[in-house]
Amino acid sequence: MTATVRAADGTAAADGHWPPGTHILWRYRENAGDGVHICRPVTVVRDTDELLAVWLAPGTICVKPVLADGTPVNHEPLATRYTKPRAVVRDRWHGMGVLKLVRPGEPWSVWLWWDEDWRFQSWYVNLEEPYTRWSGGIDSEDHFLDIDVYPDRSWRWRDEDEFAQAQQDGLMDPAGARRVEAAGRAAVEMIRAWGTPFRDGWEHWRPESHWEVPELPDGWDRAPVRTSTS
Repeated sequence: MTATVRAADGTAAADGHWPPGTHILWRYRENAGDGVHICRPVTVVRDTDELLAVWLAPGTICVKPVLADGTPVNHEPLATRYTKPRAVVRDRWHGMGVLKLVRPGEPWSVWLWWDEDWRFQSWYVNLEEPYTRWSGGIDSEDHFLDIDVYPDRSWRWRDEDEFAQAQQDGLMDPAGARRVEAAGRAAVEMIRAWGTPFRDGWEHWRPESHWEVPELPDGWDRAPVRTSTS
């Protein structure tokens, strides 16, 4: 029997894949915790056994972490950024939208950035836990370390200081850190080989003009109803 996947907007796909235009949630769990602290409603661009591509539209109401007093996380000095109490707030996604690409089982996703005139700027490799698919979207856990990739095929590490601080503050154990470092090396090999998705022409993609901006649903932080683990 084929499983049915039901998205945040109620759309069901009998083959287990979400049709283009479906609204789902792209969520990240807390590091060293079980709660959801990042939630982004997105529109499915493509969903196959090999790839999930989604569009995060400008102006989308998302959920993000802040310090308990409302201070933006990135305004807090690194030494105390991960140890002060936190809360979550709703906020709009500012600037251009983002196309996010993720393959089942891979410990990263790849994001594409454009400027407001649709001039392509760069790819962003976000190292993270391989996603878990559930009835309303996908869940992962961010691993702090990232890579910028540019059209001339150059690249650079990002947030190495945050990765080190997270380990110091107990958000990642030594074995977990080694797995992330290994994933980073694998991602760099993919970049050097100019493999998928860099060679696939996604920088020329554009969203459908009739797509509406997804809404943040009630229960965005509910425990997932698991459908599969990727």
